[in-house]
Amino acid sequence: MSFLHKLTALGIHVLERGWLSSNCTLLLGATDAALVDSGFHTQSPQTLSWLHGLLKDRSLELLLNTHLHSDHCGGNAAIQRAFPELRTAIPATSASAVSSWQAERLSFVSTGQDCPRFEASDLLQDGQSLSLGGSRWHVWQAKGHDPDSVVLFQDDNRILISADALWEDGFGVVFPELSHGAAFDDVEHTLNMIEDLNPDMVIPGHGPFFQDVGAALLRARSRLDHFRRHPDKHTRHAIKVLIKFKLLEWQRVSTADLLLWCRTTPLVSAHMPVDAQTSEAWLQELLTQLAHVSALRIDGPWVFNR
Repeated sequence: MSFLHKLTALGIHVLERGWLSSNCTLLLGATDAALVDSGFHTQSPQTLSWLHGLLKDRSLELLLNTHLHSDHCGGNAAIQRAFPELRTAIPATSASAVSSWQAERLSFVSTGQDCPRFEASDLLQDGQSLSLGGSRWHVWQAKGHDPDSVVLFQDDNRILISADALWEDGFGVVFPELSHGAAFDDVEHTLNMIEDLNPDMVIPGHGPFFQDVGAALLRARSRLDHFRRHPDKHTRHAIKVLIKFKLLEWQRVSTADLLLWCRTTPLVSAHMPVDAQTSEAWLQELLTQLAHVSALRIDGPWVFNR
């Protein structure tokens, strides 16, 4: 049986997407349905159409967020409106920031991203056991990419929903390193935890699901080692990721407006030159590098997504 057929037989359905929106995973049981992550807010119509197609006349009981970056929770508000009885579970360490909606602490301000406000009713605790889609899943803390992130593991079939802690070819930007540092050790701890869980199948936060977990861990550890030895390269990579993410949302922007966004986005401005002329050259160099790998296109004063 193929991986996809096995997932479907277990009531696990994955909406695989690119880099603006996270993957969404629907755990569909005989009597309950739970969704893991909701994607970016601009793609909420697609998410809801996919959900209604799978649920048909059933309801969605629970929405869980692995972490609260806008590409993983931006669709929460729209899904809550569509399913008024829905419960929403978030990592417990993010609870106070959500209840009083502290956009700065939730990273939306620091990363220059947008996320409609939503409510949370349930909290996810490290080591917690949950019945989701008719199966038993465990919640495990997964610091590194985000200090509050969790992953979900189903012991019976050894399936891991890894969020941005492990992709087939790496892991998500280690955002705490951009502000206060000392988070690469958290990435290593999380990779070790995943290795100890020994999953047979991984559903990542972005990109295709995969089974060769050992090879993925090797690539992730190599990437981590590179960033540890060259933290400046991680910082530069992170800024390019933030620019690309915003361009995915905008699709087209002038270089002048993009420079203004950089100057007003804390995680970017903290690492860019203060001098106006130097900062313009700094941005142009980053855009040229992104254009070189076909991540965007530059046409005069305009920057286009590719």
